[in-house]
This record gives sequence, C-alpha cells and structure tokens, in this order.
Amino acid sequence: MSTTRRGNEIKTTSGPGRFRSLGGWVERPDDLQPEVEGNVSADVIVVGAGFAGLSTALELTALGARVIVLEQAFAGFGASGRNAGYLAGGQGLEYDMFLKRVGHAGAKKIVGFYDAGVAYVERRLAELGIDCDYNASGIIRAAVHPSQEKKLRESLCIGLELGSPGQFLDQAEMRARGIPPAFLFGCYMPGGGTLDPGKYVMGLRRAALQAGVKIYENTALLSYVEGPVIQCKTARGSASAPHLVFATNAYTPQLGLLRDKVTPLRVSAIETEPLSAAQLASLGWPNREGLVTVHWTMESHRLTTRNTLVLTTKRLGYAYGSKTPNVPDNAAYQDLAVALNDRFPTLRGLAIQSCWSGYISLAYDALPVVGETGEQGNVLYTAGCSGHGVGTQSLMGHLLAERIGGIEHPLLAALRHKTPSTLPEPLQWCAVNLALGLVNRMDEHVNRKVRSVSNQ
Repeated sequence: MSTTRRGNEIKTTSGPGRFRSLGGWVERPDDLQPEVEGNVSADVIVVGAGFAGLSTALELTALGARVIVLEQAFAGFGASGRNAGYLAGGQGLEYDMFLKRVGHAGAKKIVGFYDAGVAYVERRLAELGIDCDYNASGIIRAAVHPSQEKKLRESLCIGLELGSPGQFLDQAEMRARGIPPAFLFGCYMPGGGTLDPGKYVMGLRRAALQAGVKIYENTALLSYVEGPVIQCKTARGSASAPHLVFATNAYTPQLGLLRDKVTPLRVSAIETEPLSAAQLASLGWPNREGLVTVHWTMESHRLTTRNTLVLTTKRLGYAYGSKTPNVPDNAAYQDLAVALNDRFPTLRGLAIQSCWSGYISLAYDALPVVGETGEQGNVLYTAGCSGHGVGTQSLMGHLLAERIGGIEHPLLAALRHKTPSTLPEPLQWCAVNLALGLVNRMDEHVNRKVRSVSNQ
C-alpha cells in the first residue's frame, strides 16, 4: 500500500475511500485553545476532552469547582469523535462475559447504569442546548442469518431479566418497519437512538468553555507526581490540583495507568457518498433506526442526516504494547465495503467517500473500569467503554464529580468490581490477536452462508 498525505487526510491507493486521520465527524476547531504556558492551578485537573472528560468538567463546575482540562490534541479527537454515534442502553451487551462473574444482582445494577446513561444524555442535550441531530428512534440488534436467532433470543431474554427493555421483531415486523430485507429479524431496543458524535462532543466543549472551564488543547500530559496536591508536567508548563481525573480511555495505558486492566482495540469505519432520492427509497428504512448485527464482532449500519451510510467495526485490531497508532486499516475498510454490498444490494456501486479508525478500550469482562488510585486516593480514572461510550462515559462525568464532592452515587458503587488482569507482552499480543482471528473466522462463516443463500 502507498499513501499520499494532504493536511490531515491520507489518500490510500488500496482500500476504499479517503483516510481521515481526525475521523469522520469532527474538524479541528477554529478557536483552538492555547496550550499550558507556565504554571496553572485549579481544584481538579481532568485529562482528556471527550465525552467523559468534558462531562466531568461541566458537572464539577456546576458544583463550584475550578477545573482545568488537558487535551493532547483537541476536544473530540479520540474515540468521542470517531465512533458510530449510537446512544444505547443495556440490551445488546455481551452478558456472558460478566454475568457469572458479578452475579445476577450485580449485573442488574450494571445494566441499569447503561440504561441510565441514555436518559442522562437526553437530558443534557436539552439542558445544554446541544443540537447533534439526535434521532430517538431506538436501536435494533439484527440477525442476517437464521443461525443467529438463538443467540439473539437468549440475549434478549437475559436483558429483560436484568431490567433492560426490548422486543423481539420477527421477519414480518421487521418488514412492516421498513428495515432493509438483509436484516431478517431483531431485538428492538426502544431507548436511545443515533446522533452525530462530533456535534455532541463539540457541543460539550462549547458548553464547558461558556461555563468557565479552562481547556488547554495541544497539551499532552508528560508525567505527574502524586501527593495532596498533584503536579502535572506538560511540554511548556505545569498544572497542579488536589484531584486528578484520567478520562483518556484507550490512551490511558500509555500514561502509565491501567496497563493491567484495559486493552486498546482499533475500530474502523467507512462512510459512503450521499445517497440519491432513488437510492434512499430503495432502502425503505423510514425511521432510520441504528442497526447492529449479532456477529461476534458486530457490524453497525446507520444513515446520517447528510444521507450517507456509516458502517463501523466488523474487524478489530490490537497493536503490540497497547499502542494506538493513528494509521489506516485497509483490511478493515475492505471488509466493511464487502458488508455494504452484502447488506444493501440495491446500493452496489455506491462510492465510499471516507474511512477512519480509532480506539476503544476493553476490559476482559467488557465492563467499565472506574476507581481511584494513589496514596491519597485523589487520582480517579474511567475507561473500558467497550464501544458503548456515548451514554456511559457521559454519565460517568456526573458520577465522578459527585465522588470528588464526597458522594458515592449508587450507580458508581454498582460498577465497583474486580476487573480481570490483562496479560504481559508478548502474551497479550498473542492472546488478543488469536481471539480476534477466531471470531473473524466465525463471523465470516456466517457471512458465507448468507451469500450462498442470496446467490441461489
């Protein structure tokens, strides 16, 4: 593969679309905030200006705290500006990864946290006046082959037992809703929907600046020293505060924290050119529900307000040493392009205008990782969004702000559990890539069966 670079974009000569190193939803802000110069201080330092970091800063400011946010690039540069924009609750989680570990009662509280994240974001959109093209359509977890029905029904039943609403849709009900015919049946999750994550995170940024939060962009945290007052070193200055919050998700292991708890995984996306009126009509899909599949590594499919299709995930990647290189993943883009043709045959020939990749963080039990560290217990962290960060990491800001204020919210208490330890390298690289290769083969087996039926 060869590449040419122009500004912040890379044109690849193999693989679909134009690689966007900033993701598909955000641009560098015109009012980029200056980096730290000299010594600054506050009541709380938040590292990371995504959903979690900005929500934490806003909630702390509402409690009267002085807050500094350190961001290595600009607000929304990481996972918050690169994801698919699904605001989803507790249905559709991989329950088998944590149910036995935490027990039924514990799992019910955790699922309640995910559902509460949906309500929290919906409320904050109204309170902060953020227009991010939110479509409260609900989300459908769909099957593309009859062999996926058992897994779908079992997951739905567990979710209902744990208190998260959902409804099975048979083929007739899917067709009545106008869902494209490649998606045979599904689990309808009535809460949440889709939004533009770039507009959402930039809305949080704007609200934080208006509230008096001091955001320093282009300011990477180089190191920090614990103590009653934490000292943070940056390239051209320093910041100090009695509390430090890491809201850096997949980037946290590179800062020397949670290397034994979370694994950064690369997730990729493609976006098509805008669909014509005839192409949109060929799909049906009047309510534009976000669709996620029951594959082991899910596919996600959604329409945007600019009438493009965005497809994400399909193939995950792990870089040795928990690194997060911002480079193209042409194999993933090609797989997503194949999925586009498989699921939407009326759109074959539709060009792909852009592609991008970013990183989520995953714990071995797929649950959030939140807590405190340091002798003073004044270094807090949140990670492990596992691809469900829009609602959960936004709500986490409220929970962490209350914790710093001396209140242990019941939802935060529900998340406290013993996270499984990751493996040291090179075992981590071997184990993760072996597991990813296995699930890719299992998913491709299903896809081959789908193609064999469609070709008959």
